[in-house]
Amino acid sequence: MSPKGTLYLIPTTLSDDSTNQSTTVYIKNLLIQIKEYIVEEEKSARKFIKSIDPSIVQNELLLLRYGKHERNEDMGKFFKGLEQGKAVGLMSEAGCPAIADPGSEIVAEAHRRGIKVVPLVGPSSIILALMASGFNGQNFTFWGYLPIDKNDRKKKVKELENLSERYNQTQIFIETPFRNHQLMSDLLLNCNQYTKLCVARDVTGENEQIISCTIAEWRKKEYDFNKIPCIFLLLKSS
Repeated sequence: MSPKGTLYLIPTTLSDDSTNQSTTVYIKNLLIQIKEYIVEEEKSARKFIKSIDPSIVQNELLLLRYGKHERNEDMGKFFKGLEQGKAVGLMSEAGCPAIADPGSEIVAEAHRRGIKVVPLVGPSSIILALMASGFNGQNFTFWGYLPIDKNDRKKKVKELENLSERYNQTQIFIETPFRNHQLMSDLLLNCNQYTKLCVARDVTGENEQIISCTIAEWRKKEYDFNKIPCIFLLLKSS
């Protein structure tokens, strides 16, 4: 039996106009060699590959789409190359695969099949936002999306605020960009005035803006986060 291949977790840029990140030489050299990828969207994956090395012949690549409509299908088709000993790259739409990303299901299946998984260095908007927030980086939790229902979200916000105060723990969450203003309104309405809120907008992009201040200070600010990717971080000190 031939040895199984390796699944490489390949980080992509966070923004089309990213200004302060670069792809490592190792990843560039790896992309030249890999001919098979598991991706969310083929178009954006090909664009990223081309941006790294335009000489790569796109027609020679096999891209297996792992979008929301393909996730309930048989996993086997994503692992044929890996089972045959090939190197396969897993790409997210933005940032690190499997972090707030459905690629984690592919990684879990790779472990079940005894396939080697290799994570590569790249940008994570969650970690970059935490780094720049000035909040507790020793104890933090990422919650993903908060509830859409207004009453449920209000309860969740109060819960996160209480957890933050009790454990001195940074609470991190995200929202669909077109609902950012609605989330901000709820945070400013329901949080204690002394609670600290950081909003990291368009991380690594040309319009990057990372602001940390109290809820009371946010209530006096003008801001525009509409339709812009943002990371939200909350910290309430005792």
